Amino acid sequence: MAKFKNKYRIESTRLQNWDYSRVAVYFITICTANRDHFFGMVQNNEMVYSDIGAIVAQEWVKTPEIRPDMNLELGEFMVMPNHFHGVIFIGNNEFNGRDAMHRVSTDDNIDPMHRVSTDDNIDAMHRVSTDDNIDAMHRVSTDDNIYKNEFGPQSKNLPSIIRGFKSAVTVQAKKINPNFGWQARFHDHIIRNPKSYDTISQYIIDNPKKWGEDEFHK
Repeated sequence: MAKFKNKYRIESTRLQNWDYSRVAVYFITICTANRDHFFGMVQNNEMVYSDIGAIVAQEWVKTPEIRPDMNLELGEFMVMPNHFHGVIFIGNNEFNGRDAMHRVSTDDNIDPMHRVSTDDNIDAMHRVSTDDNIDAMHRVSTDDNIYKNEFGPQSKNLPSIIRGFKSAVTVQAKKINPNFGWQARFHDHIIRNPKSYDTISQYIIDNPKKWGEDEFHK
C-alpha cells in the first residue's frame, strides 16, 4: 500500500486546529529510537516478542483500563521489531463535551470502532497536507509539542495517552535494556470512515507478512 510507505518529513506537525481530545478513531504509529529492534523479530510471517515487546503489548491493552474517564476502545494493534501500530477510539467523555460536533452514531448494530463522522461540513478539519513528501496516512506529532487551543484539558487527549503509554513501557524496558528509547515523535491519522478503518486494520494485521517491504524495516 504505497500511501503507507512515503517518507516522513521531520518538520510536519499534527493537524492544526484539530482538538485531539475529540471523539474520533485514531491510527497511531510509534517508532523506537534509531528504529532499533527492541521488540522482537518476525519469523514465518509472525511477530515473536522479546521481553520488551511483550511489555509494549501488555501496556497498550491496559490503556482503556488506566483511563476509564476517557471512554477509550482499542482496535487492531501490532508490535513490530522497531515500531508499534495501533487504532484507538476516543468516545464521548466529560473532557470533550457532547455537542453536535462530538457526537457519533449510537446505533447498537454498528461496531463502535466504525462510528466516525461522515459530515461533509467537518471534512476540512480532517484534511492533511497534500505535499507528496508527506504520507497522508501519518501526520508526525511530538509528545511535548501539544497543540494549544481552547478545547479543554491537554492532559485528556491523544498525545497524553501516547505519552503515558511510552513512559510506562520505558520504565520497565530500561530494567531489561538500559539503552531502550522511543523516537520523540509519533505518527497519527484520523480515520474518517468505515472503509478507511477496514483498510488500516488490514494493513496492521498484515504488517508481519510484509515486514521485508515495510517503510520501518532496517
